[in-house]
Amino acid sequence: MCLNLVRLFENEKDNRFLIYTGFKTNQQHYLAQRKYWKQFAWDFADFLYRRHSFDNHVANQFKILRCFVNYCYKEKGWLLNRFFPLNFIAKEAIPIHVITPEQLSFLINDMGFEKSLTARLLQTKDFFVFGCTVGLRIADLLSLTIKNLEEIDGNTYLVVQSAKTNTITKLLLPAYTRAILEKYKTKSRFLLPRFNKSNINIYIKKLAEKAGWTNVISKTRMQKGVPVLLFNHDKKKTLHRFCDQLTSHTMRRTAVTTLLSLGMPENLVRKVSGHAPGSKEFYRYVSLSQHLQDDETKRVFNILAVK
Repeated sequence: MCLNLVRLFENEKDNRFLIYTGFKTNQQHYLAQRKYWKQFAWDFADFLYRRHSFDNHVANQFKILRCFVNYCYKEKGWLLNRFFPLNFIAKEAIPIHVITPEQLSFLINDMGFEKSLTARLLQTKDFFVFGCTVGLRIADLLSLTIKNLEEIDGNTYLVVQSAKTNTITKLLLPAYTRAILEKYKTKSRFLLPRFNKSNINIYIKKLAEKAGWTNVISKTRMQKGVPVLLFNHDKKKTLHRFCDQLTSHTMRRTAVTTLLSLGMPENLVRKVSGHAPGSKEFYRYVSLSQHLQDDETKRVFNILAVK
């Protein structure tokens, strides 16, 4: 995609993407190259913003270009890395959407809601609840089989080697997840209902809508450092609903955030989730769970303060 954007930029500006392949350079040539790349960065960023790109998209394109520049230096010996501007666009941390422990408890325990679901939405609920508990990536959830279960002293453990990081996770399963596995035990060699990766998100949104999680939330993205309110892609330009923001990633995020917000130590949560020590993504969950803990602390102390 980045290559196509550069080509479109070249055609629009009638300006070629120049690559200096020399091994040595004098001060005059160095200054000329530095000026060229600084101008290229401003022009290319302006080109992307005129295509209604947000800061994250622009930053990602520059990240790809930096990787190309570093490759040119390490593999070819070309000196592009001396001229290309670094950290030209700051990335925005996209808000993480998770369900609360109360919402997860509702899905687990509300039998009236469960009976109101169609067969496919019931499967979605079971899959979603299991994912929100164990915190596995979607690819690992979909590949679970009987070989991933281990019985020790009457307890059932889920043992998984992550397809992405090769990290081994061993998690003691609570009773409600064992009940879910028991429900689908005889129907397939897989532990959970089968979903296509492309439609699981659709079913999760439908499940959340059925649960009544339709509160409107503001959704913004940064453009040139300024927040821009996003609307749904419809003629009425309606705001986004919470249920529409939930995806398969919500399961893993919810599991990690729930464990942290309920007081499990970070090192143990990392062991459950398979995040590497120092993972930037993991500490986004830590920050979010701290926010939830702060809100709960304020609520409790407000009760105490009432005369």
